[in-house]
Amino acid sequence: MLAKELVNLQPDVIVTSSTQVTASVKRETQTIPIVFVTVADPIRAGFVASLSRPGGNLTGFTNLEISIASKWLELLTDLAPSVKRVAMMFNPDTAPGGGSFFLPEVEAAARSLNVEPITAPVRSDAEIEMVITALGRKPGGGIVVLPDPFMAVHRMAIISAAAGNKAPAVAGLPQSFARDGGLLSYAADIGDLFRRAAPYVDRILRGAKPAELPVQLPIKLVMVVNTKTAKALGLAVPPSLLLRADEVIE
Repeated sequence: MLAKELVNLQPDVIVTSSTQVTASVKRETQTIPIVFVTVADPIRAGFVASLSRPGGNLTGFTNLEISIASKWLELLTDLAPSVKRVAMMFNPDTAPGGGSFFLPEVEAAARSLNVEPITAPVRSDAEIEMVITALGRKPGGGIVVLPDPFMAVHRMAIISAAAGNKAPAVAGLPQSFARDGGLLSYAADIGDLFRRAAPYVDRILRGAKPAELPVQLPIKLVMVVNTKTAKALGLAVPPSLLLRADEVIE
């Protein structure tokens, strides 16, 4: 309803954030240029024909590459070598591909690291609490929070449950996850993506066609480590990881 209302205003260009919002606006117009930001998989979502030649009225900036998924698990095992079971937490209603975009990559990384992957779809704070509580009943449990808007909004429920159950959690969410008390976050710099979107809007207003502007990948990834949380979990952050971190919360 809101997307329809926006399109009826007939703006010269629309900037959208997230797969869900972009899909809603796309359904309402095939003519107004749309520049999307923080869309993980624009091809599978049906927004563009290819990254190099979008082909329609949409172009923009992805916030993730599939290869980053294995990195989350590597970081978790670097921080907590005793982890043997990992819950891959996501909301199937809001995660890219319903979760399928990242799950195969994380599962493959888990096998190579000799870690048991546990698929953990959640749709509420109560389900988040239930999954993490079950995980914490035995030692060796850890969490990889897959990126989607629901998980970002409900990060405090994850942080609280992870702390209460002594479960280390690494998230593919913006820096706020670690700043708010999560163990570690590793994701694209969302502010950088929006800044890079501004010149695309300018070019479209000057006559460029979205179909001719390639979809761009993130070029700036940010790692934030919360050493206070690590200490509370009884974990020693490796010096090599501290050196690689863009921000350390003490």
